[in-house]
Parts: sequence; C-alpha cells; structure tokens
Amino acid sequence: MGSKTQKTKEGQGSQSSASAISASTKLLSETAVPAVVESIVGRTGAKGEVTQVKCRVLQGYDKGKVIRRNVKGPVRKKDILILRETQIEARRIKLKVSKGVFS
Repeated sequence: MGSKTQKTKEGQGSQSSASAISASTKLLSETAVPAVVESIVGRTGAKGEVTQVKCRVLQGYDKGKVIRRNVKGPVRKKDILILRETQIEARRIKLKVSKGVFS
C-alpha cells in the first residue's frame, strides 16, 4: 500500500510567527483611530462593568464626528480611546425608572 504523506505547495501555507505578528500589528495600526472622550453617559452591562461614553473622532474618515461607544475599564473625560472602527455606534442606555413612576 502507498504511504500517507501530505504535500505542501511552496509559497503557500502558514506564515512564520515573526511575519504574522508584524502583519497583524501593521494592520491594526493602519485602521486604528484615536478619539477623545467628551462626556460619560452612564454605566451599562449586566453588572455595571461597562461605561457608555460620547467621544469625538480625531482622525480618519469620520474626523470630527461624535459617536457613542461602550468602554470596559476605567475611563474619564479627556481620555484618548483607540478605536478599531468608527462606523458602528452603541445603543442608547434606557432610562431607569425610579420608584415605580412610568411617566
């Protein structure tokens, strides 16, 4: 019977780890866009671990646009966020009802 061997084409296949890391770092740095936090809207998430903020995009296609984003971790006004994308905006936080008043 024939032996089972795997044929690989030269020039294709997995990249070396060094080139893969540099390629992913380069890709991230090209698409990452800085934004400054202008206001803190509130806390969200199941346990309140996420902060919703409004931030102004500083560079790129949406320069000057104010967008709503969810941020995990400590954040305050005038902090700089590095955003991977600026097209998708977070949903608004629903208003909390206090003491059973619905209107």
